[in-house]
Amino acid sequence: MEKLVAEDHHADELQEGLASHGFKHLRVRHRADTLTIESGAKGADAFPHARLRRETRRAWRLEMPTSTGRWETTPIRDETDNLIAILVSDFAWALAKPPTITTRTSGRKY
Repeated sequence: MEKLVAEDHHADELQEGLASHGFKHLRVRHRADTLTIESGAKGADAFPHARLRRETRRAWRLEMPTSTGRWETTPIRDETDNLIAILVSDFAWALAKPPTITTRTSGRKY
């Protein structure tokens, strides 16, 4: 059986769908069978928000990042349009801009 991969147009459709709901700070990149929703600097410093893993021609599985930097599979599996609606309504907190952490810690010299 042929392994299904995520393609450019899948990433573009997901990014456009999220932007239409006001999440313009997010970008989507694809690799193998996944679409990763991230923000911030590109590369290793990117902030992961969510990930979709392709399971069939039309079905994708939602995965969420953990605090340890790993991905946790959720029971949510659907088409991309429905997953966008679920992300925007139920997981908007996960798509929000990450807080800016200042370098100042305390004291005068900082």
